[in-house]
Amino acid sequence: MKRLRVAVIGVGALGRHHARILSEMEGVELIAVADSQAQRGQEVANKHHTCWVADYHDLLDRNVVDAVSVVVPTVAHRKVAGAFLELGIPVLVEKPLAGSVKHARELVELATQNETLLQVGHIERFNPAFQSAQKLISSPKYIRCERTSTYTFRSTDIGVVHDLMIHDIDLVLSLVKSTVSRCEAFGIGVMGQNEDAAQARLYFENGCIADLTASRISPTVSRSMTAWSASGCVTVDLNQRDVKRYAPGLALTHGMPPLQRAAQPGADLEALKKDVFGQFIKIEEAPVEAGGPDALTQELREFVHCAVTGEKPLVDGLQALDAMSVADRILDKVAKHQWDGHAQGPTGPYPQSTVPLRRVA
Repeated sequence: MKRLRVAVIGVGALGRHHARILSEMEGVELIAVADSQAQRGQEVANKHHTCWVADYHDLLDRNVVDAVSVVVPTVAHRKVAGAFLELGIPVLVEKPLAGSVKHARELVELATQNETLLQVGHIERFNPAFQSAQKLISSPKYIRCERTSTYTFRSTDIGVVHDLMIHDIDLVLSLVKSTVSRCEAFGIGVMGQNEDAAQARLYFENGCIADLTASRISPTVSRSMTAWSASGCVTVDLNQRDVKRYAPGLALTHGMPPLQRAAQPGADLEALKKDVFGQFIKIEEAPVEAGGPDALTQELREFVHCAVTGEKPLVDGLQALDAMSVADRILDKVAKHQWDGHAQGPTGPYPQSTVPLRRVA
């Protein structure tokens, strides 16, 4: 059977992993890697027994390549991914889909017009902890997400909303399945021209509320989610791959209410305290698949499968566009936030005075 000829465009910190995984994948031939930096591109190509090209335009030929994984800086997504979509070549593009909603929409339109696969690298959808939790979360009414990391000096062409928060925007949209009616947000820039930490609250038409926290200037690394619904609460540690469900126990749903028990003469409050978690509120550890392929491998396997079969991927261009649209609304609120409560003061991600400070000799 003919192997799928795949190329990786951009082999930096993440792209080199795309190349490694695809080079080892059954049914795939890593036909080439493209990167403008010769030393880096040649190194990755040699390591995985393929060829290096400096210009991705050399691969714009359906007789040469069957599918491409685009792992270039976000600002180049529209140009690079769009060039392959125009030729009807299936594309996996890393998140976010593009640098702007306009460019993201254009990529989706190109994929539709050319009846071509466009998959977007929202890798957390393949996290086994999220996949386990997703089965337990039904009609959520409140979701809280936190995603923090140290500053890596990568993805500096975008801010933390497109860099980190976009993951949780996508996860929340996949769970809530409703339209965002309004949002509130603010952010702060520390290291450069974009926001490095942001806080957002999303209000959905079905009544759900989601609070999202993202920071790439944190001394600690965390990826967590908590979701409340009528059936209980689910907590997810996406790093440690730990999922717990807190649900009303039989003693709470069918017995005397805890406060009524506490009001009884001679009630043992210490014993009741011990019964809160276990008797009244049941704690369950949800099974999380262990020992399987990592999330990136699963994502790339799905891309290859969809490129061969024509099936729809877990995260297609339309879903990624929805996440981009919400991110754009958040960024608009970040840009308009008034730090002093009025328009005459500083606005946007930089709360410092608008009057330049004098340099001290």
